[in-house]
Amino acid sequence: MIKFCFQSSRNLHIRHLHQIDSYDNRVEEQLKASGFYYVSQIGRIVSHRPTVDALVERWRPKMHTFHLPYGECTITLEDVAMILGLRTDGLPVTGSTDHSTSGLENECLAQFGVAPGSKDHKGSGIKLAWFRTLKRCQHLTDQVSKEIYVKCHIMCLFGTTLFSDKSGISVHWKYLPLLRDFSQIHKFSWGSACLAHMYRSLCRASRYDCKDMDGPLALLLVWAWIRMPTIGPLPVDTSFPLARR
Repeated sequence: MIKFCFQSSRNLHIRHLHQIDSYDNRVEEQLKASGFYYVSQIGRIVSHRPTVDALVERWRPKMHTFHLPYGECTITLEDVAMILGLRTDGLPVTGSTDHSTSGLENECLAQFGVAPGSKDHKGSGIKLAWFRTLKRCQHLTDQVSKEIYVKCHIMCLFGTTLFSDKSGISVHWKYLPLLRDFSQIHKFSWGSACLAHMYRSLCRASRYDCKDMDGPLALLLVWAWIRMPTIGPLPVDTSFPLARR
């Protein structure tokens, strides 16, 4: 019998594993239409650093797989769809990256009618607090305000759960152009982009000189608990997506 012991020779600093922002029930229809309803149902996931450390040490960047005593395995698109409830086919999440402040301000003005002040953004990152404040300001009595609310909610999902960086307090505005047409948001393969970000985060964290890890850690932990159930908490229900259990 092969024993798999989760021990690591170093400790990564996991910057954040935030609980997903709540939302007003009045925008549930719009949230479902955007394709981000299921991921918004995920509750608080408690971080377990030893598990993350052990998985990172067994990650091989050239193969994008975990090398375990009993073979290789990896996180797949099917895992992303089942764990987070995100679409894994459709339009690619791609586009140009504009680092200018003027581009940031113009994009926000076009979509929200207001731009973040100098204290609300740093470089290309807009503070999540700005989006949360903008959410609370929406009266939600018409379609426009509901769509603005959901767009802000999605950006918070990006910054905390799907495409989080090491800052943990902001999100790059490069995703905003993909949210311009609300009716098109659900057509993008957000799950594929999330998986690519997960691979990138694992590759970076696998370098010995790396001390911090970002990325969709909820995906990583839930995947480990599902695929290796002896190390994970027992599920208490059969909810979808799996990360909600």
